[in-house]
Amino acid sequence: MKSDGLFSELRIKNITFKNRLGVAPMTRTSSSQDGIPRRDVLDFLVLRAKNGAAVVYTEAIVTDYESAQGYPRQSRLTTQRQIEAWKPVVKAIQKEGAVAIMQMFHCGRVATVEVNPANRVIAPSSLTPRQNNPSSKVPYPIPDEISLFDMRHVLLGFVETARGAVAAGFDGVEVHCAHGYLLNEFLSGYSNHRRDDYGGSVGNRFHFVHEVLQAVREVVPQDRLLLARISNWGVVDMDIELFTRAEYEEVIRLFSKEPIDAISVSTYDYQQKAFGTDKNMAQITRAVTTLPIFICGKIHDRSSAEEALRDADLVLSAKSILLNPDWVEDVRSGKPLPVRKAEEADIAYTGASLT
Repeated sequence: MKSDGLFSELRIKNITFKNRLGVAPMTRTSSSQDGIPRRDVLDFLVLRAKNGAAVVYTEAIVTDYESAQGYPRQSRLTTQRQIEAWKPVVKAIQKEGAVAIMQMFHCGRVATVEVNPANRVIAPSSLTPRQNNPSSKVPYPIPDEISLFDMRHVLLGFVETARGAVAAGFDGVEVHCAHGYLLNEFLSGYSNHRRDDYGGSVGNRFHFVHEVLQAVREVVPQDRLLLARISNWGVVDMDIELFTRAEYEEVIRLFSKEPIDAISVSTYDYQQKAFGTDKNMAQITRAVTTLPIFICGKIHDRSSAEEALRDADLVLSAKSILLNPDWVEDVRSGKPLPVRKAEEADIAYTGASLT
């Protein structure tokens, strides 16, 4: 962190962040059948920008109409109607001086057949999570092992969704490679048991992520940001570390060779020591990359935000800023603030209004 603190500017290429606090991307189920989030969800994003957030992420946008969807009512950004719905939201966020970033992902094996238009689930290997689906309480279906033909379709979905984001005016695009979803499934030996060029070594497991990032960069202009998100945990089988320290460091080095502008590190708890060391995830990441680092995980008040920023360049809040529209100003004033519990954020996954 620079010495001037939480409310200093951060510049990445030609993009200026007015402070070091932002709205984290969150996986929501807020869309109707047209793939567009509810009005109150879009208003929530604009309000957080108005109330001081330097960067506002969309909810995670699924990337195709085949097999990307993992949950009911997820949003997409590939049709003109969807693009037109996002345009005024992006402009309103930018009018408040905030940076607007679209995050996109493919859910991979963290999905059910019923929610996907193609009526199938795909993954690097035909392996299910050990954990049952937390919503239905039944086992996840066995996924089809993704073929090279399927991979081209998946890649095209990322590209077309990025095109949609550019057309809608977003300042940046983030490729979600975390939380046990498809691209993270390729990266981790826990879920990738392939024996071709996309499995085995860390370099091979990174191969498809490399292809996606290269293809997306081609359609994201150089005056827009391209980011990647990474984690050592998944939304299912949460007790499993997805990488060893050596594997994680190699993944970060490989990301650093890609045409991305920053890396976002998602943690349960930003200060938790990682891989049996005395260092947290941001510190381990910083040691092997010069890319700007975004960090999230139990950053809830001024003290935790300042501490997290010692090893990162920008901090993101999910639960705290979701539940408190004045969170940025409360952090600025040093107001005592609680650590929010996961169940408190369940409102993000219901029909209840966010504004």
